[in-house]
Amino acid sequence: MLTITAIIRVKQGCEAAMLEALLDVVSSVRANEPATIGYYVSQDATDPRVFTTYERYLDRAAMDRHNNSDAVARFFGIAKPMIDGDVTLVTCTERSAKSSD
Repeated sequence: MLTITAIIRVKQGCEAAMLEALLDVVSSVRANEPATIGYYVSQDATDPRVFTTYERYLDRAAMDRHNNSDAVARFFGIAKPMIDGDVTLVTCTERSAKSSD
Protein backbone atom coordinates (compact mmCIF):
# COMPACT_ATOMS: atom_id res chain seq x y z
CA MET A 1 0.00 0.00 0.00
CA LEU A 2 1.32 3.43 -0.95
CA THR A 3 0.27 6.70 0.66
CA ILE A 4 0.63 10.36 -0.14
CA THR A 5 0.16 13.13 2.36
CA ALA A 6 -0.17 16.61 0.87
CA ILE A 7 -0.17 19.81 2.91
CA ILE A 8 -1.58 22.78 1.05
CA ARG A 9 -1.71 26.37 2.33
CA VAL A 10 -4.00 28.79 0.49
CA LYS A 11 -4.13 32.54 0.24
CA GLN A 12 -6.47 34.43 2.55
CA GLY A 13 -10.04 34.29 1.26
CA CYS A 14 -9.51 31.13 -0.83
CA GLU A 15 -10.53 28.63 1.82
CA ALA A 16 -14.03 27.86 0.50
CA ALA A 17 -12.89 27.60 -3.12
CA MET A 18 -10.06 25.24 -2.18
CA LEU A 19 -12.38 23.03 -0.16
CA GLU A 20 -14.77 22.85 -3.11
CA ALA A 21 -11.92 21.96 -5.50
CA LEU A 22 -10.66 19.23 -3.16
CA LEU A 23 -14.15 17.79 -2.69
CA ASP A 24 -14.53 17.62 -6.48
CA VAL A 25 -11.42 15.42 -6.54
CA VAL A 26 -12.94 13.21 -3.83
CA SER A 27 -16.11 12.80 -5.92
CA SER A 28 -14.05 11.76 -8.93
CA VAL A 29 -12.00 9.32 -6.86
CA ARG A 30 -15.16 7.69 -5.49
CA ALA A 31 -16.65 7.31 -8.98
CA ASN A 32 -13.58 6.35 -11.00
CA GLU A 33 -10.75 4.94 -8.89
CA PRO A 34 -11.47 1.55 -7.31
CA ALA A 35 -7.76 1.01 -6.57
CA THR A 36 -7.62 4.22 -4.53
CA ILE A 37 -8.30 2.68 -1.14
CA GLY A 38 -8.85 5.95 0.72
CA TYR A 39 -8.82 9.66 -0.02
CA TYR A 40 -9.24 11.99 2.94
CA VAL A 41 -9.41 15.79 3.01
CA SER A 42 -8.90 17.75 6.23
CA GLN A 43 -8.82 21.43 7.12
CA ASP A 44 -6.65 22.63 9.99
CA ALA A 45 -8.69 23.35 13.12
CA THR A 46 -6.63 26.41 14.05
CA ASP A 47 -5.62 27.72 10.61
CA PRO A 48 -8.38 27.26 8.04
CA ARG A 49 -5.96 28.20 5.26
CA VAL A 50 -4.19 24.84 5.67
CA PHE A 51 -5.59 21.69 4.06
CA THR A 52 -4.24 18.16 4.19
CA THR A 53 -5.02 15.23 1.96
CA TYR A 54 -4.18 11.67 2.94
CA GLU A 55 -4.36 9.26 0.04
CA ARG A 56 -4.06 5.46 0.10
CA TYR A 57 -3.34 3.48 -3.07
CA LEU A 58 -3.34 -0.25 -3.69
CA ASP A 59 -0.11 0.03 -5.69
CA ARG A 60 2.09 2.35 -7.75
CA ALA A 61 -0.12 1.93 -10.83
CA ALA A 62 -3.17 3.14 -8.88
CA MET A 63 -1.24 6.14 -7.58
CA ASP A 64 0.01 6.97 -11.07
CA ARG A 65 -3.52 6.68 -12.54
CA HIS A 66 -4.78 9.09 -9.91
CA ASN A 67 -1.94 11.57 -10.31
CA ASN A 68 -2.37 11.57 -14.10
CA SER A 69 -6.17 11.77 -14.02
CA ASP A 70 -8.29 14.53 -15.52
CA ALA A 71 -9.61 15.29 -12.01
CA VAL A 72 -6.12 16.04 -10.68
CA ALA A 73 -5.30 18.15 -13.75
CA ARG A 74 -8.53 20.13 -13.26
CA PHE A 75 -7.76 20.53 -9.56
CA PHE A 76 -4.32 22.02 -10.16
CA GLY A 77 -5.70 24.30 -12.86
CA ILE A 78 -8.17 25.71 -10.34
CA ALA A 79 -5.96 25.54 -7.24
CA LYS A 80 -2.65 26.86 -8.52
CA PRO A 81 -3.52 30.57 -8.18
CA MET A 82 -4.88 29.96 -4.68
CA ILE A 83 -1.85 28.16 -3.27
CA ASP A 84 0.35 30.15 -0.88
CA GLY A 85 3.88 28.74 -1.02
CA ASP A 86 4.98 25.22 -1.81
CA VAL A 87 2.78 22.16 -1.43
CA THR A 88 4.43 19.61 0.85
CA LEU A 89 4.14 16.06 -0.51
CA VAL A 90 5.22 12.96 1.39
CA THR A 91 4.99 9.60 -0.40
CA CYS A 92 5.31 6.51 1.79
CA THR A 93 4.92 2.77 1.94
CA GLU A 94 2.25 2.07 4.53
CA ARG A 95 3.57 -0.18 7.29
CA SER A 96 0.54 -0.43 9.58
CA ALA A 97 -3.08 0.73 9.65
CA LYS A 98 -6.22 0.54 11.71
CA SER A 99 -9.43 0.62 9.77
CA SER A 100 -13.01 0.86 10.99
CA ASP A 101 -14.15 -1.19 7.99
